[in-house]
Amino acid sequence: SHTHIQAHRHAGVFVAKGKDDALVTKNMVPGDAVYGEKRISVEVQGVKTEYRVWNPFRSKVAAAILGGIDELPIKPGEKVLYLGAASGTTVSHVSDIVGPEGLVYAVEFSHRSGRDLLAVAKRRTNVVPIVEDARHPHKYRMLIGMVDCIFADVAQPDQGRIVAINAAQFLKNNGGYMISIKANCIDSTAVPEVVFAAENEKMKKEGFKPKEQLSLEPYERDHCVVVGVCRPT
Repeated sequence: SHTHIQAHRHAGVFVAKGKDDALVTKNMVPGDAVYGEKRISVEVQGVKTEYRVWNPFRSKVAAAILGGIDELPIKPGEKVLYLGAASGTTVSHVSDIVGPEGLVYAVEFSHRSGRDLLAVAKRRTNVVPIVEDARHPHKYRMLIGMVDCIFADVAQPDQGRIVAINAAQFLKNNGGYMISIKANCIDSTAVPEVVFAAENEKMKKEGFKPKEQLSLEPYERDHCVVVGVCRPT
């Protein structure tokens, strides 16, 4: 195939240039697809590297990257606390980004999704699956060390509080955060922009400093992501 791989400006993320450009991550487990995604193998000077296509319609992080997010707090070698891991689709790409030196603590409350998440973690040594309620971080505090960054996609009305209590336990000073906010999960009667602004105000009171807010259109409706840093109040 006539595909060549270019590094994206966000470390650990790549673009496969071909007939159609695609966002990709370097597969930490070559030969293995997680959710039926397409894989691309590229040979450079006799060395084969496999990449996995990252679909923005199935991942809010991919949607944010393609939407032009300025800063991605998820970086190679870092420890990430991922709240709302679901079946591990995005978690697998975050696992690719942080790589063997990094760690992804993946928290998911639903036992059905949790089963899929456990299967992902079996093959990926840098994923620690935690099937618990993110509202009760004390239940998994023995499993998690300090993290460099928190990503949250819990789609709950009290998501801000959930992120804050986890950050208080596990996030290092000036650690990064990235949260996905679904407007109608928080208030289905209000205009999304108003909901997003109110959520940011709540987060500021908890010591979060938002740097950037980005709509996830056209990949998700009435969703935005907020990226920033957390300083203890």
